[in-house]
Amino acid sequence: MEFQIQDLSQKIVERALKEGFNEVAVLVNKKSNIMAKIANSELSVVQRWQRITVNLYLTKDRKIFVLSLEPSSIDEVDRSIKEIMGIADRVAESPLYAPLPQVENPEPLNTFDRAIVEYMNNIDSLVELVIEAGHREKIDSIAGMIELGVEEKSLATSTNVNASEQRTWLNGYARAFADDGSGQWSYTSTKADKKGLEEMALMASRYAVDSKGRIDIEPGRYDVILSPMVFGNLISYICRMASAFSVLMGTSIFAKRGVGEKVASEKLCIYDVPRDVELPNATGFDDEGVKTYDKPIIEQGILKTLLHNSKTAHFMKSNVTGNAGWVVPHPWNIVVARGNATVEEMISDVKRGLMITNNWYTRLQNYIEGEFSTIARDAIFLIENGRIVKPINRVRIADTFFNILNNIDAIGKDLYNIQWWEVEIPSKVPYVLIRDVRISKHFM
Repeated sequence: MEFQIQDLSQKIVERALKEGFNEVAVLVNKKSNIMAKIANSELSVVQRWQRITVNLYLTKDRKIFVLSLEPSSIDEVDRSIKEIMGIADRVAESPLYAPLPQVENPEPLNTFDRAIVEYMNNIDSLVELVIEAGHREKIDSIAGMIELGVEEKSLATSTNVNASEQRTWLNGYARAFADDGSGQWSYTSTKADKKGLEEMALMASRYAVDSKGRIDIEPGRYDVILSPMVFGNLISYICRMASAFSVLMGTSIFAKRGVGEKVASEKLCIYDVPRDVELPNATGFDDEGVKTYDKPIIEQGILKTLLHNSKTAHFMKSNVTGNAGWVVPHPWNIVVARGNATVEEMISDVKRGLMITNNWYTRLQNYIEGEFSTIARDAIFLIENGRIVKPINRVRIADTFFNILNNIDAIGKDLYNIQWWEVEIPSKVPYVLIRDVRISKHFM
């Protein structure tokens, strides 16, 4: 389909209203991205995607319908609209129904970098940079991924919203290997930031070299320094739980704790920052056309904000926060406020503990209580009497989110841009020192 997506979104709204729907919102995304994969210190494969997605929100007599299509023509969209209308009488009213908000047309927050578009035709040079930077350390090999993309989105609604904006993004990760040692790091930006990719590769390689010669340790409770990779993963779960929908569904640690209650160490501040133009999910408006704004989720240990769309706000007698999702409100970007400690100062303040630099397979056993486990991987270090003494083999963190949040004792003064498959929400995160964390054995 060749068209302007602004025209398409508005045209679909008009057709759905003509078909008999009471309210309509249409979000069209036109996305082009390229991914280069690295294996054994070589470029292994390059993949490209171009797609147009049409997302529809339709209501009829307080009944809500949401669908997503990748149509080859507008006629396909028309057919889907007619099919939905054909079954509308058989669907129950939504207990969460609320009308789309009446808002002024929002201003776009364009985060477009022409250099990213240019590098999409020369991604090999970025791959070479990552490989070269990684091999400045004495590693055996490096692997990883670099992704570049450009997206245009257009939102039109029956409440007269008609807004569009463009964005670009870069994200990637590198994993380096040196004998039995390994290290991983990631990076994300809205800019073609070669320095960020270079530092990503260097961090991964340094951790790989430093983690050679691993030993086993006994399970128990340890003071733990979590890297931005690990803390970013845990915080992404916690911030999703700040969605009012998660609270209503009983899949949130905040279901029993209201706004204004203490949920974390007073040293911790976490923000949803849709207007941070350095992070790829920056946007000027949400899926209902509400203007976005930066807001605290947790501030000085106090739960400050649940994230709302019009439905959860109406149901919970609150206000929209510019975080819609037509069904699930969500954070856009996450920033953990910097502290005043260096990593070296944190290490020197640990008598018996661990430094964990990466993790995966985070699983929840109890959403309300926040009981979780996650496997620590790659570079993990044993700390004794304020010194790193030995790298160790994989272990498992098995604790609760509330213990993690409340036992934070120090926060790093440097923030790192993190995004990869275990940290899906673009985030700026520091190192943190957490006391008395339960560590168990990892069984293959």
